[in-house]
Amino acid sequence: MNAASVQVIEVGPRDGLQNEPVTLSVEQKVTYVESLVKAGLRRIEVVSFVNPARVPQMAGAEEVMAAVPRTDGVSYAGLVLNERGLDRALAAGVDEVNVVVVASETFSQRNQGASITESSAMAARVVSRAQDAGLRTTVTIAAAFGCPFEGEVPTDRVTELARRCDASGVDEIALADTIGVAVPADVRRVVSAVREVTGRPLRLHLHNTRNTGYANAITAVEMGVAALDASSGGIGGCPFAPNATGNIATEDLVYLLSRSGIDSGLALDDLLTPSALVAQLLGAPVPALLPRAGDFPGRQP
Repeated sequence: MNAASVQVIEVGPRDGLQNEPVTLSVEQKVTYVESLVKAGLRRIEVVSFVNPARVPQMAGAEEVMAAVPRTDGVSYAGLVLNERGLDRALAAGVDEVNVVVVASETFSQRNQGASITESSAMAARVVSRAQDAGLRTTVTIAAAFGCPFEGEVPTDRVTELARRCDASGVDEIALADTIGVAVPADVRRVVSAVREVTGRPLRLHLHNTRNTGYANAITAVEMGVAALDASSGGIGGCPFAPNATGNIATEDLVYLLSRSGIDSGLALDDLLTPSALVAQLLGAPVPALLPRAGDFPGRQP
């Protein structure tokens, strides 16, 4: 593999915590974020501005944003599902927003209470308003590789959504394997198709539900994807997707990238600290394997 680099975006405080049975306090969430910053993560999705009645783990978003350390070079993102969420995100002082559209009508209704067409129009408004406020913007196309309710998602539906995202002027488009069904061939097919309709930087959000997330990650890097989402410890999942499991683990991903000659700008030893912390806070072992196996060659845990 030729020398390459990729940005790793930490989503543990948001996508990681949102599907865990334990709800952390604001203080615990802030401690977790502080640990991630010390470990070298520079883009961190810290909060979700959703109704806490639907996702109790995401309560206290404003309080978290008010307390996280403001460090030069660190960008904090908030997930929003509508313009009300954007209003909260702007007031809370996030550095970037990630707005979601879903490539499945059924999942779109269950996740956001809106059709694909309505969500796409909303996302364009959110992007415009956020950019007017000076924020970096991402649109995530969720269920881009498969839907838990409808099954296969047509590639042309994903490319049409990508085309609409491109027209909105968004800074970055993320393709999400929300339920972890993709294999490398799917990544090549969907990324290639999306590249035909946009030149925006691409980001992949991968879950390891069927143990294919890391193979998909390395395929994405080979195809020139600029950024990969990962969750410290491999925690998380989508509360609205049946049998959802966590994201690919940040430390396991960085091991894979490093051994493959791909620069992430992160040091594996540093990443083991937040992984151990979140395991302690949740009171359960995390799915990641590096905390158990250790680096190779080198110091064992």
